[in-house]
Amino acid sequence: MGPVEVHLQVEVAFSPAARQVRSAQLVLPVGSTVGDALRASGWATAYGLSLESMSCGVWGKVQPLDKVLRDGDRVEIYRPLTVDPKEARRLRYKKQRKA
Repeated sequence: MGPVEVHLQVEVAFSPAARQVRSAQLVLPVGSTVGDALRASGWATAYGLSLESMSCGVWGKVQPLDKVLRDGDRVEIYRPLTVDPKEARRLRYKKQRKA
């Protein structure tokens, strides 16, 4: 039997603005949660975000803060949409047609 893992490596990713992505590799104790990873990244404080009100997930699926992480997980912080995606597509289409 091999050694027992006592730590896990996770990535925390956040896009504070369009076309900007921040990423951090963290080493956390086994049993750590999404909330633990977010607190360890320090980004909630740095960007003035409230852990309780932020939307976050693991590998593109929204997850609660108490979701236990696995080694290699990618925790993502989602920012609120400023434009309806359907409306944005309509505007891009309109702009392309004029060009």
